[in-house]
Amino acid sequence: MTLVERFLKYVSFDTQSNEESGVTPSTPGQMVFVRFLKEELEALGLEEITLDENGYLFATLPANIDKSVPVVGFIAHMDTSPDMSGKDVSPRIVENYDGKDIVLCADEQVVLSPARFPELLDHKGEDLIVTNGKTLLGADDKAGIAEIVSAVAYLKEHPEIKHGKIRIGFNPDEEIGLGAHKFNVEQFGCEWAYTMDGGEVGELEFENFNAASAKIVFKGRNVHPGYAKNKMINSIRVANRFISMLPSHETPEHTEGYEGFYHLIGITGEVEQTTVTYIIRDHDRVRFESRKKEFEHLVCKINAEYGEGTAALELHDQYYNMREKIEPVMHIIDTAFKAMEAVGVEPHVKAIRGGTDGAQLSFKGLPCPNIFAGGLNFHGRYEFIPIQNMEKAMNVIVKIAELVAANK
Repeated sequence: MTLVERFLKYVSFDTQSNEESGVTPSTPGQMVFVRFLKEELEALGLEEITLDENGYLFATLPANIDKSVPVVGFIAHMDTSPDMSGKDVSPRIVENYDGKDIVLCADEQVVLSPARFPELLDHKGEDLIVTNGKTLLGADDKAGIAEIVSAVAYLKEHPEIKHGKIRIGFNPDEEIGLGAHKFNVEQFGCEWAYTMDGGEVGELEFENFNAASAKIVFKGRNVHPGYAKNKMINSIRVANRFISMLPSHETPEHTEGYEGFYHLIGITGEVEQTTVTYIIRDHDRVRFESRKKEFEHLVCKINAEYGEGTAALELHDQYYNMREKIEPVMHIIDTAFKAMEAVGVEPHVKAIRGGTDGAQLSFKGLPCPNIFAGGLNFHGRYEFIPIQNMEKAMNVIVKIAELVAANK
């Protein structure tokens, strides 16, 4: 199969993850997909292929040189976002994109327009894979999988390109923050790795948010509203007071770059009880800890105002900024940088305003920066990927393998 054929085949699998399931992988479709991938890797002649009960698939492309060089890995995730359906994905290719609106679904008037998505114009003249306007595409991260598989297939077909031992790993449940939780770093056996899970061409990322989740349960007291004076405590109003005490402009819609935020992601309640959920994000570890302290402070303030036990906070760290684990081994960033330049890609180092499996893997002992996979507008019906982006990502993988072997 070609790179494009692989990608189109991969997106036909329904692999949405589900954070409520409590099992790994979180959905059965992921296991169906990973078994297909295992058969494909076997057919390609890869070695040391393992698939565990949790859906983690590892394989080896053996070295074709005698000297000892570092073992390097490439990783991508199989699941797609729960934000939108990934069932019955029906992609099409827009050849030689002309810079105009692309009608994804005429019946529902879904249009991919450069007026709303100006990045489309950066890909004028290229071949775009788009959705039918009813599902996401799945380039996040089936493009990464297709690029990795195609790269190792290319290396097998071109033994004149010298490389050391290459490990590849495909994991479930990245989109619900669990992709690295059961990833066996020791078994994977790499000195370092790269996740192929970034967006636009040239993206090279080794910084991400520090992340925590917060749930606050507000207890109220309900009495007949006609006789409620000095008796009722309306938990919805108490929750609203808490929300209003946080900085109004430290939210996702008002921040960019290295600016952190508090993001209200859910509120449910009645007079007796209201539950509010947040995610807390900041690139700077000190500011991150300060944001968590602010939640604790405001909960204490609510309890002082309305009575002890009115508000109860559950606060959980989710992941940390991988920069502190990457900085001691910056040669792995230099290698990726050189590989991009060698294949005609201008590197663009940026901080991730989110998380990645690589962040958690870095803290498990596997330094793992993130490289572009080439897709744009992830997690929704407007997702698209230029074929040329995928080809460049595949070329970067091949070149990294070549450079690691040449540098020793």
